[in-house]
Amino acid sequence: MADYGVRLTRRDHVACVTLDRPDRQNALDETMWNDMERVLEEIGTNLPRAVILTGAGEKAFCAGFDVQLDNPHARSFFQAIERRDHSAIHSIIERIRSLTDALTMLPVPVIAAINGLAYGGGAEIASRCDLRVMDPRAVICFSEVRLGLMPDHGGAVGLTRLVGPSRAADLILTARKVDASEALALGLTNRISAPGQALEEALSLARLLAGHGPRAIRHALKVIRQVNELTMKEALELETKEAVDLIASGECLHGVAAFLARETPAFPEPDGT
Repeated sequence: MADYGVRLTRRDHVACVTLDRPDRQNALDETMWNDMERVLEEIGTNLPRAVILTGAGEKAFCAGFDVQLDNPHARSFFQAIERRDHSAIHSIIERIRSLTDALTMLPVPVIAAINGLAYGGGAEIASRCDLRVMDPRAVICFSEVRLGLMPDHGGAVGLTRLVGPSRAADLILTARKVDASEALALGLTNRISAPGQALEEALSLARLLAGHGPRAIRHALKVIRQVNELTMKEALELETKEAVDLIASGECLHGVAAFLARETPAFPEPDGT
């Protein structure tokens, strides 16, 4: 049994997912992906109001795919490349990307607490989260082209949606390192924490979101995530539909009553809808 993996902890309405392999800068191998699959199943059976993804230790959020040859997953990948086996390569990439999809498409906000370097696949996963908090000493680098690769966790798409095609081209094609201050200026991160406090800052943000109407957060998030895929007419129709469904759920009755009474609302948990 591996002495590393992905850990799930819960703090009130917030689930914290920790990539726990600090001796390899939290790089991802088959054990990590298997653990991530298990953790996502656990989250899905008992949805929190927000999810935080972070890395163990103080140096790395995630160094991406572990290309060391003692990683069986990497060996399989390189063997498929030598055979020019498109089907096998596709299966490996699909396995990785499908779990990134499952994490970042949870129906609740997903926050990356970037506590250290985020390279390659780590940068990709962070770019696909809904929100990012970054340690001032952290660095983001879409490093794939240095190895003759390209983003394949959905990172090219996620980054382009965040910062636009020209800036995404700059970051992906040059594979240059981006520090926290530039990441904030580019819109690649939402907040910069105090040194060593990326997780605590992310928890503070998650708790703020968790205090709002959970259905309101979910319905608004659905629109935010889909808007770039739609025409203006389709996006407006989706917003109206989600707003109608939200209002009809009655959640706003709790919020409005608390507002009128000058109290903090205590929103009930969604019933799965």
